[in-house]
Amino acid sequence: MRESLGALNALYPSLTVLAGAVVNGRENFITIAHVGILNHGKTPYISVSIAKEHHTTKGIHAHRAFSVNIPGENLVAETDYCGLVSGKTSDKAALFDIFYGETDFAPMIRQCPVCMECRLHSVIDLNSHDVFVGEVVRTHANPDVLTNGKVDITKLRPLLFDMASKKYWSIGQPVADCWSIGKTIKDRT
Repeated sequence: MRESLGALNALYPSLTVLAGAVVNGRENFITIAHVGILNHGKTPYISVSIAKEHHTTKGIHAHRAFSVNIPGENLVAETDYCGLVSGKTSDKAALFDIFYGETDFAPMIRQCPVCMECRLHSVIDLNSHDVFVGEVVRTHANPDVLTNGKVDITKLRPLLFDMASKKYWSIGQPVADCWSIGKTIKDRT
């Protein structure tokens, strides 16, 4: 028999990112593990969910733009720090080399191997959090994390966040090939 855990979000671990925005004329970044892929089509859309009281939400609402920066394992201390302190009182952007792409008000972090600049498409109000739906305008990647022009997860070495253990994790070994391993069952049926 299974044990009921109540209304518990059990989707962890999740990718850890640094969301960027300009707030009151200054670049700011916040650590977020509530991110999602909403559309993998011709126009990609992603989401970031941020508590309304966080400083970064003001900048995203004001300028209708934000960035999503994927830090590697080498940035674990900086990533954690950006989730510990508020941009209201700390200059978190001073930790990084900042650059911009096509989208004003979407500051990106050069030290992060993959960065996405986003235009705000819409906001979903979930009481304590705003879910920002962003249209990915452009993705920037360091060549050293690419294999055949695609982001290679083994080279990226992203951080995964787990709420239960309150730890950052790394990825492990591949288990099977997508859109392939299931064919063994399909062939039997």
